[in-house]
Amino acid sequence: MSGAGEAPNAVRGEAALEIGGERLVVRPSFAALVAAEEELGPLFALVERAADGKLTLGEMAGLFWHCLVDRRALTREALGEAMLAIGLAKLAPLLRAVLQQILAGR
Repeated sequence: MSGAGEAPNAVRGEAALEIGGERLVVRPSFAALVAAEEELGPLFALVERAADGKLTLGEMAGLFWHCLVDRRALTREALGEAMLAIGLAKLAPLLRAVLQQILAGR
């Protein structure tokens, strides 16, 4: 299983989120997406909001939070603060990768 510090496995739909020099693996697994959907609403609507530039920072943080393989390294609040420090432009490729997995699957 991939976790903190490990390289993401693209075959499994994983991507990396770099926070404070630590590489966290993001994997949009079925369980992670179900949890995200329970919190954020239908995933297709989420994808549409993202395509329209209307995805909120809270929604992005929620999606990433649920897709983190190993959440022991930080709290959800710390994830949000790290996202602000990183900047939305640098998070766009990760968001695109996760949304692509939602739409295309493996």
